[in-house]
Amino acid sequence: MNIHEYQGKQVLKQYGVAVPEGHVAFSPEEAVKAAKELGSDVVVVKAQIHAGGRGKAGGVKLAKNLDEVREYAKELLGKVLVTHQTGPEGKEVKRLYIEAGSNIEKEYYLGLVLDRETSRVTLMGSEEGGMDIEEVAANTPDRIFYEEIDPVVGLTGFQARRMAFNMNIPAKLVNKAAKLMLGLYQAYLEKDAAIVEINPLVVTGDGQVVALDAKFNFDANALYRHQDIMEMRDYDEEDAKEIEASKYDLSYISLDGNIGCMVNGAGLAMATMDTINYYGGSPANFLDVGGGATAEKVTEAFKIILSDKNVKGIFVNIFGGIMKCDIIAEGVIQAAKEVSLEVPLVVRLEGTNVEIGKKLLNESGLNIVAAGTMADGAKKIVELVG
Repeated sequence: MNIHEYQGKQVLKQYGVAVPEGHVAFSPEEAVKAAKELGSDVVVVKAQIHAGGRGKAGGVKLAKNLDEVREYAKELLGKVLVTHQTGPEGKEVKRLYIEAGSNIEKEYYLGLVLDRETSRVTLMGSEEGGMDIEEVAANTPDRIFYEEIDPVVGLTGFQARRMAFNMNIPAKLVNKAAKLMLGLYQAYLEKDAAIVEINPLVVTGDGQVVALDAKFNFDANALYRHQDIMEMRDYDEEDAKEIEASKYDLSYISLDGNIGCMVNGAGLAMATMDTINYYGGSPANFLDVGGGATAEKVTEAFKIILSDKNVKGIFVNIFGGIMKCDIIAEGVIQAAKEVSLEVPLVVRLEGTNVEIGKKLLNESGLNIVAAGTMADGAKKIVELVG
């Protein structure tokens, strides 16, 4: 789960991480009021969306007076920002963050992420912070430094100071930077984050080390422990189908193809999508119904798939282990009848109670195309969709 920048800064403040003062605003009037309260000579008007690259897309404005604050707020609210992370459809701006301007001397990059190769949290830092950090990572990866964190000991002061020196933070500010890193790590750990990024981390003219931005991504499996984080969830920033799927404990991700997929098991789901692509098709979604699905759960999965107007056909690919094929068949039949299925449907069943499942499908009276293998099913649905 992602949260907005201003929410991330609220979390950071709890752990002693220095951030500029600011207020959220949902209208031009609220933006002007927030700017008045800040009393800063320069105010930054920031679009709040769950995507990076806002600066390059025109989503960050510097205002030198209240009239400019109002003008920029009117310009940004309701605007669709298209960045390298939103895709061509972009995201509509529905809230702003009005922040006191900072006297920036130098920008840096700082992040925490779980490294899958080492299974440890890793601190990343670079003196090349700012809007072009992706280009730095791609073209000059040697400018990014790493500190692998022992899960028993945690991030040590020595590691934090070494990172600060590697990032070329001024010597007199190394201890301040190290303290910020320790607070950042504590926030990451205690809030069960998956990713935290500060880009840019800045050194100011008055000798402060400040988090000028904050990106948080949280481990969805741990959110039950963090009601305060759950309350920050912005449903407007999420796909409606993915929100609906989460209610039924379905792992669903929207894609831009036209073949709906319903599979059990993440690995099989990925293989199914790859096979559809191999035969010239394009998956409309990733959907893992899990190992303990009921007929009701399968029915809801069908409804979610068909709520995507781009779907022109559905491929159900189930290998029944814990998941029984007859339960899947019942769910498919129930769903097809409830939604008056009109698009082609290919079903491949294998595993526990497969013969019972196939019999149920054959006797359902529905127009279902049977497939013997995953490749056979993928080929058939691609041909049917045309």
